[in-house]
Amino acid sequence: MENITATIEAMAQKAQHAAQVMASISTQVKNQALEVMAQGLQAHQDYILAENQKDLERGVEAKLSTAMLDRLRLTPARLAEMRAILHEVAALPDPVGETRMWKRPNNLQIGLMRVPIGVIGIIYESRPNVTVDAAALCLKAGNAVILRGGSEAIHSNLALQKVLTEACRQTGLPEEALQVVPITDRAAIFHLLSLDQYIDLIVARGGEGLIRTVTEHSRIPVIKHDRGLCHTYVDSEADLEMALKIVYNAKVQRPSVCNAMETLLVHEEIAEKFLPACIAQLEEAGVEVRGCERTCQILPRLTPATAADWDTEYLDLILSVRVVPDMQEAIAHIARHGSKLSEAIVTNNYQKAREFLARVDAAAVYVNASTRFTDGHQFGLGTELGISTQKLHVRGPMGLEHLTSTKYIVFGEGQIRE
Repeated sequence: MENITATIEAMAQKAQHAAQVMASISTQVKNQALEVMAQGLQAHQDYILAENQKDLERGVEAKLSTAMLDRLRLTPARLAEMRAILHEVAALPDPVGETRMWKRPNNLQIGLMRVPIGVIGIIYESRPNVTVDAAALCLKAGNAVILRGGSEAIHSNLALQKVLTEACRQTGLPEEALQVVPITDRAAIFHLLSLDQYIDLIVARGGEGLIRTVTEHSRIPVIKHDRGLCHTYVDSEADLEMALKIVYNAKVQRPSVCNAMETLLVHEEIAEKFLPACIAQLEEAGVEVRGCERTCQILPRLTPATAADWDTEYLDLILSVRVVPDMQEAIAHIARHGSKLSEAIVTNNYQKAREFLARVDAAAVYVNASTRFTDGHQFGLGTELGISTQKLHVRGPMGLEHLTSTKYIVFGEGQIRE
């Protein structure tokens, strides 16, 4: 335990020093580092995939779920996506140093300047791509970052760190600005969460158990990437062909992620016309459908949904379906069971669309589009550090600007306060 404590504290101290250096690193140098990182991922692809395979084999032995294994798996295509993200973040404007100025009657010039947060700790599960996403965003925004991935991805994360920190060394960034906790013991998390003298922010990404552990034990401000229990409501005035495509995409395109649809709500006026074709299409893709009483009357072959289904994030090819009397009940259902991440309505009625946008409390609310777009890359942010389901200080996909804070700068000519 003493060794764990000493290791984590030393990492945090190094990160704090690195953050002080990062705050004044030029945009050109940061961008160059990201480009060299992308080159490194290409050059060392075989090594990274071999280390990832070790994690996958251990995951199979540990009987990880299909969803967890999918999140854990790296492929040449996923590494190509990671390289593309590094290029895209390098091409984005640097928020650090952005300033808004105004003058007071006494001729003081007041400014609000955007600055790095400092040291960011990220605690996450499974996805090794988060290691690259976090490196790209945190470093571009002038921060140092300490990454604590899940034990199931330890080989992958350490391999990625080795490649990325070599790029830092080559381009003049402090290597300690990007660190991966090499300890799989959960005690490392608890000590990391206590170091508020070194770490400025914790970002938590994972299941409910991880989020609860982090929020209950952290002495550092936490931004949560919480669960995603997303709904699509098909209104009585929807274009049903459009609705078929949106519903299919929201559930099937990648069911293991937080912005996939878990519950389909359908207006009773179009349920008998819409549901048979919709559910047949989903079942053909391997989706297990669980329906409310009215849904099962329309399609008796379906499994009846239980009360627990409405609160379950499946992360799998399973879908709950409920027929509702009107949009008001759809909104009420979302309020009771949603996770405030992504919600959608399919309708051609402009007033209903506006009301849905105004009343549904979520980080992203859609009209006539799939919830699968809730993603930093899809929103034009390059990538994201997480998708915040809370309201302070950021909500939704966290991009570069959200990894900065502000400070006031004041220019005077000898003014004193009377």
